[in-house]
Amino acid sequence: MDDQQVLDRIDKLVQEEEELLHRHEGEGLDDDEHARLDELKVQLDKAWDYLRQRRALRRAGDDPDEASVRDGGTVEDYEQ
Repeated sequence: MDDQQVLDRIDKLVQEEEELLHRHEGEGLDDDEHARLDELKVQLDKAWDYLRQRRALRRAGDDPDEASVRDGGTVEDYEQ
C-alpha cells in the first residue's frame, strides 16, 4: 500500500467512525456499535502507525515499502 492508499483508508475509517457517532447522537450506541467503534479506533491506529513508518523510512533514505502493519495490541500499547 502506498501513502495515498493509506490516507484513503484513514479517510474511510474516519468517515465510518463519524457516521456511527452521529447516527445515534443523544441515544447512545448499542453493544455492536460500541464494538465496531473500538475496532475502528484500532484500525485507525494501525493505519497511522503504518503511514508514520513509511514516512520515517523514506526520510532515512530507506524503502518505505519495508514498513509493516503492526498488530492492534502493539499499536494500542503505545499510549501506555
